[in-house]
Amino acid sequence: MFKEAKQGAPKVITSNRLGDGLVVFLTADGGWSLNIADARLLQDGPDLDEALAYGKAQHDAQVVIDPYAIAIEETDGGPVPTRLRERIRADRGPTVPYGEAERTMLAGRSGA
Repeated sequence: MFKEAKQGAPKVITSNRLGDGLVVFLTADGGWSLNIADARLLQDGPDLDEALAYGKAQHDAQVVIDPYAIAIEETDGGPVPTRLRERIRADRGPTVPYGEAERTMLAGRSGA
């Protein structure tokens, strides 16, 4: 089981899209993006609580599966998850080349 994000660090909400299982990140407009750079950055408190409640509603509506917050570091290249597991998920998969053609096909067909 994953560990909840620690208090203090900026966070984003991540999940898996129900239709195809791809990793997605909650955006500022309430959508879901395949790219962590599009994610809404959150701090502890009411904004994070509201985003998690929205994610739960999206889960209940069968859009995504079990959304949760992850801690990130803000870099010049965009947000980077602090935990290895989440860095692997944000990079869309295993640390070895696998399924790139299928991932590209799904991403182009279904949007985020």
